[in-house]
Amino acid sequence: MSLGSRHLAWLVLWALLVLLHASPSLAADGPRLRTYDGRYPIEKIRVTVVYFVPSDRTPLPDWRERVRYYCRRLEQFHAREFQGQSQLTMAMQDEPFVSDQDSSMLRAGDANFIFFRTLNEVQARLGFAREADETFPILLVLSDINWRELDDFWRLRAADGQFEGQIIQDRHFPGAASGGARAMYIPDRGVGWGLVSGDGWRVPYTGTDCVVYHEGVGHAIGLPHPEPQDDSVMSLAQYRFWLNQSWVHEAQKRQLGWQPQTNAGTKPGSLFTAFTAYAEPRVPRPDEEVGLVFSWPADARLRHATVRVQTELTGPWHLLAELPAGKTPDAVRLGRFDRPTPVSYRVEATLEDDQQVELWGYFQVRSTPETAPTPMAAPAPAAAIVLAAPRWSEAVELLPLIDPEQHRVSGEWVRHEGRLESNKQYGARIEIPHRPPAEYVLTAIVEPLDEPNGLILGQRSGDRRFLVLVNFQRPDGPPVSALEDVDGLNFAGNSTALRAELLKKNRLASLVCTVRREGVTVTCDGRPIIDWRGPSSRLSLSDYWKTPNDVLFLGAYDCRYRFHRLTLTPISDTSQPSPEPSPGDGLESRETVTRGA
Repeated sequence: MSLGSRHLAWLVLWALLVLLHASPSLAADGPRLRTYDGRYPIEKIRVTVVYFVPSDRTPLPDWRERVRYYCRRLEQFHAREFQGQSQLTMAMQDEPFVSDQDSSMLRAGDANFIFFRTLNEVQARLGFAREADETFPILLVLSDINWRELDDFWRLRAADGQFEGQIIQDRHFPGAASGGARAMYIPDRGVGWGLVSGDGWRVPYTGTDCVVYHEGVGHAIGLPHPEPQDDSVMSLAQYRFWLNQSWVHEAQKRQLGWQPQTNAGTKPGSLFTAFTAYAEPRVPRPDEEVGLVFSWPADARLRHATVRVQTELTGPWHLLAELPAGKTPDAVRLGRFDRPTPVSYRVEATLEDDQQVELWGYFQVRSTPETAPTPMAAPAPAAAIVLAAPRWSEAVELLPLIDPEQHRVSGEWVRHEGRLESNKQYGARIEIPHRPPAEYVLTAIVEPLDEPNGLILGQRSGDRRFLVLVNFQRPDGPPVSALEDVDGLNFAGNSTALRAELLKKNRLASLVCTVRREGVTVTCDGRPIIDWRGPSSRLSLSDYWKTPNDVLFLGAYDCRYRFHRLTLTPISDTSQPSPEPSPGDGLESRETVTRGA
């Protein structure tokens, strides 16, 4: 070879070395990032996310929203921490995974037993295994139960009503002894497993997103707990703050093959990283003003934001605030809560530069800071829960079906911004043009516009109609609520009567009526107010409240009511035995009802 040829060859080799140095992924033998033991590539990670429900439990009405929230949070966090060198995809299953086993069977051993029994059942049914490509697979189960019975919304053990949970500097964090989360990296199969119990994710305490990442990604790719302990996500983050305020320890990331890069991934001043929303005061008392205090990126400009709260785990989310465009606010007012209660909140915000964030949190309204709130009634025994579950995906919004002119029976009814309002008179009522199935759940979000008096929710069970009376004022004592009629008797003579003030002027209330063949239950803002058991033949409707058609209806007595939402969720899939609707009554066809539409 001539000197010129050798010189050219050296130039080519030098250029190739420069190129390889500038593009490390080309120099490596295969993908750069690998599991903690170096065996499997993790440049792409796919987490199959399953919402797991034992056979004796009912899926949460908003389970999809909750699971999607964690999926988005984990993807954003992983992208920020690994600067694009590892791509995380959270693949949520479309439907709940309803187990073949009930809670008692799943809890037959210790926390390890429930982990292996749950994961083995899900793996077998889904056929979960390592794929042929280089995507690292993780199976993450978000379970509806804990290792031991625990009402995680109230943070109480079901057996003895004792408070159980982590409270640090007046803030709630996951970590109840009855909870339990587990994860493992399985090197001989090249997969990861994770299980997060109800206490770790269902209720959005600060730190629940840390738990889901810790178990669902960290341990599943082999990351250990760092020593000494710190506030990183694989250590104590779940007892400190939200996931966006935490990090993956740099030494652990380097062990995986990560290399720091500048101007990559999510910047420290991003909305995801900077945004927080804390309750203030941290432990409000009944009738004390409470709000959320925000932190934002510097110089951020808001396009739109909403704030919602929930005071019962299976109840609706109430929209409390819509924040206008412009300068980001330091705080927002939530109002006052009239009784001790848990409160979940969620904030969704979009900035003018198109950055978006969603953050969920939790606090408790307490009569004193040391006194945990307790439900108004003890949890139902397990035997009472083994019933057909409501088919939440088939819920029907009833308000859009009601025509104030066509369906009114008495009184003046008007539609205002999508809501339905009654006038103030005795016996106002309007029919609901929808035939329910034999068993159903009716949810009503209602606001009294005057000092509250009788609210009427007309129901149907079997071939009988009856009504739920709420907050009927009496001159000789507190308001009364009851089923009417039972055995031909109104509230004054039947055992369902509850004497208590349930409604307040200009305050939204959530009423949930569950009609089953075995009986009727009613809750108000999560508080059980009626639990009646018996055959429908004992129920009837007085002449005063009857309507022309044999359907559900709404009524008002000496009070204007604004109905913000009215939803019917079928439980059974067969319609009520009833005559065909008369011409022009606006009811659906029997064929449609039978399909559960």
